[in-house]
Amino acid sequence: MRVKRGKAAHKRHKKYLKLAKGFRGARSKLFVTAREAVERGWTFAYRDRKVKKREFRKLWILRINAAAREHGLSYSRFMNGLSQAGVELNRKILADMAVREKDGFAKLAELAKSKL
Repeated sequence: MRVKRGKAAHKRHKKYLKLAKGFRGARSKLFVTAREAVERGWTFAYRDRKVKKREFRKLWILRINAAAREHGLSYSRFMNGLSQAGVELNRKILADMAVREKDGFAKLAELAKSKL
């Protein structure tokens, strides 16, 4: 007796077409183009989970630098002063302070200045 594989293929095709829902044109209708689009999307998603971390670190450094310069310090001198003072706040917290708690950041800037 021969093996009929239509059911398995149909299931596989439906799986990819479901993942391609919301894509434009043939990318959501035709199996081959849908599969290509979905798999390309997976590669971008994998890559950009790494890129996201870099981008956020860049953003935090930009914000800290801008706030530090308002207090007469460059980013590197500010961070050096903080490390010499033994302050172990990460860049994410420092950037948040620079935006939301300007008076707290000003105190950190004075502390960093005094330790240089």
